[in-house]
Amino acid sequence: MHPDKTRIVNEQDDPNGFDFLGYTFKKGLRLIRKKSLKAMRDKIRAHTLRSQGVGIETVIERLNPILRGWFNYFKHVHKSELQAMDGFVRRRLRSNLRKYQKKGSGTGRNIRDHQQWPNAYFANLGLFTLIEAHAQASQSR
Repeated sequence: MHPDKTRIVNEQDDPNGFDFLGYTFKKGLRLIRKKSLKAMRDKIRAHTLRSQGVGIETVIERLNPILRGWFNYFKHVHKSELQAMDGFVRRRLRSNLRKYQKKGSGTGRNIRDHQQWPNAYFANLGLFTLIEAHAQASQSR
């Protein structure tokens, strides 16, 4: 064991917690490590480029396996982390839809975009939703 990398930590007392296998364990919570979040956001950005010239259905088909796999690994995190990633994905998709409809640039963060393309719109197109998957996984069997 490497002395710089190996240490004994009480996660309840340590304000920084510790990182292990993509997770950050901190004060009794299991969170996603910042580096893992950044990597996932970069992967989503690469699949939701506004200039790829494919329809939104194709983008969603390509995103779903990535989201499903990421969820299967990180399904034990606090649900607020999953909500944030769901929001990020939908904002990227709304931004693509703005481009398709030639409404100019934008990040998909304004209320008009949300009203025009609500979360249910993406659900109807078959977008894998992390928070719904978490709710299903949390139910007792």
